[in-house]
Amino acid sequence: MNRVTDICRLITVTTGESMLANYIAVGAYAVLVIVIGVVGLKRTRSFDDFLLGGGKVGPWMTAFSYGTAYFSAVLFIGFAGKLGWNFGMSSLWIAVGNSILGVLGVWLLLGSRIREATHRLNVKTIPEYLDARYDSSFLKGYAAVAIFVFLIPYTAAVFMGLSYLFETSFNLPYTWVLLFMGVFTGIYMVMGGYKSMAMIDVVFGMIMTVGVIVLLWFTISKGGGIPNILSGLRNIEPKLAGPIGPPGIVPLLSLIFLTSVAPFAMPQLLMKFYAIRDRKAVRIGTIASTVFALLVTATAYFTGATTRLFLTPSNAPQAFTAAGGPNYDSLMPELLTTVIPGALSVVILLLVLSASMSTLASLVLVSSSTLTKDFYHGFINKNATDGRLTSLGRLSSAFFILLSMVLAWQKPAVIVTILSVSWGAMASVFLGPFLWGILSSHTKGTWATAASILGLGTCIAFFFIWGPSKVPQAASLGMLVSLGVPAIGQISARMHKKTA
Repeated sequence: MNRVTDICRLITVTTGESMLANYIAVGAYAVLVIVIGVVGLKRTRSFDDFLLGGGKVGPWMTAFSYGTAYFSAVLFIGFAGKLGWNFGMSSLWIAVGNSILGVLGVWLLLGSRIREATHRLNVKTIPEYLDARYDSSFLKGYAAVAIFVFLIPYTAAVFMGLSYLFETSFNLPYTWVLLFMGVFTGIYMVMGGYKSMAMIDVVFGMIMTVGVIVLLWFTISKGGGIPNILSGLRNIEPKLAGPIGPPGIVPLLSLIFLTSVAPFAMPQLLMKFYAIRDRKAVRIGTIASTVFALLVTATAYFTGATTRLFLTPSNAPQAFTAAGGPNYDSLMPELLTTVIPGALSVVILLLVLSASMSTLASLVLVSSSTLTKDFYHGFINKNATDGRLTSLGRLSSAFFILLSMVLAWQKPAVIVTILSVSWGAMASVFLGPFLWGILSSHTKGTWATAASILGLGTCIAFFFIWGPSKVPQAASLGMLVSLGVPAIGQISARMHKKTA
């Protein structure tokens, strides 16, 4: 899980005083999380509270919760480094797409609609919505299985990244750190559920905001200002400072489509709108989440593009292979070591920790709801009491964390590949059925089911045909199939009605 974990190099080069500051900061961070977990426990009186915060979560909590769940540490370490190096400043188009489509577009188009539809149908999860909307228990079960299959390795990968980070930063054994991270996550998730997560996400969001401002400031200062940075990139390769980077427009558009359109179908993001308080909260949250997204993504990709300027095999050997090519997983950690003063390394440590913990919490809650609400309450015991569901929700959260920890403990190499295709696969399953279900009353269950199955099948098939290097293209194709099948169904139904 090098995309996340190589950030530890930033920490290992700091002074003794900086290391002490890291211990103090992480200790205070841990205490704060535990306190919020206890507060969340006291405020959680029902399963609806545990899963959705009682449907009364305010705009700022929802905005930060959405943003921090959307942008994990993989953005800063993996995507920013690799795409910034290859695409240069044109990678900022991805930031624009994420902010305008993946955040503003989702909030404007779906925010209020999701809240109203889920309240009207009295549903708590994405699979439950698909069942109620299309009257299809098969689609509900299929969607629940997809969530379980693709989010467990995703969660395990985040655990691996955080464990590697602390293993190297604090010279602790990987197994003990993994155990600590699992217990740490379980404390506030098992106790308070969504209420704890929403409260702590505000803190995470503030930490991320400070972190990216620090990162942006020192990167621009180190480069001598934006004009000098652009001039330096032009001297290396003119396209690095142009509107389309060297790989070309098709790979760039595929990346924009995958990372910006997938949020219209990601359960851990869409569930945020189940919990938001009212229309006014949606309006305020739309602005707050969009500004946050633009700041975070623009900083990440802008900084990633400067790796070409600041890193060479002589001053950052870890960032390059023996043949002299870039070691993508190490680019951003080495850059952070170069541009961030050691005394401020704790800010970057907390930035990465916050980004990872928020994503982790969202994945745990969505996956545990699949076990509790979709499988147990949906197929096994439809008369389960609220208290039983709440208890089972806590137990399933703990079980999901444990299962992910076991997988992370084995450190399987395949986890990175699964992580890469996870977004595309999930989007291929949910994009067509969920989006058309919300926006059109004419979409039929048969077409929605076909879209979900064919979309996922297309994504997986072309992933194996094209290989890991073409994940964005394979995922985009699967998503287009998922979107297109219900549209074809509606067109054919209208044509049949006209000829009848």
